[in-house]
Amino acid sequence: MGIQDIIEGKKQWRAHTARVKALPPDYQIVYKEIQKYFFKVGPIDLPDGTLLSGIVDFFEEGVAAGKGVLEVIGNDVAAFCDDLVKDSRTYADLYQDSLSGKAGAAEK
Repeated sequence: MGIQDIIEGKKQWRAHTARVKALPPDYQIVYKEIQKYFFKVGPIDLPDGTLLSGIVDFFEEGVAAGKGVLEVIGNDVAAFCDDLVKDSRTYADLYQDSLSGKAGAAEK
């Protein structure tokens, strides 16, 4: 990864956070909780994927439709998060693999 890649990544992240800050306060609170959840146990490909920006897109559609955040995602934020990553390998999976001694767990 070169310096240009780092600079471009930083620009994209700043643009992303600006979009989050433009959301209503209730959406921002839920987004930050989702982000914390994914940073702890989320998918391995989170930095490379489009999951977080997709959530912001989804939230922006909810705001445009005049819906509250819980109307959009439901009352259980954790269940919403789990449903989004149900088919992805997570850091929690890697940790479980390392505890059970599966070969190649660190390679996946």
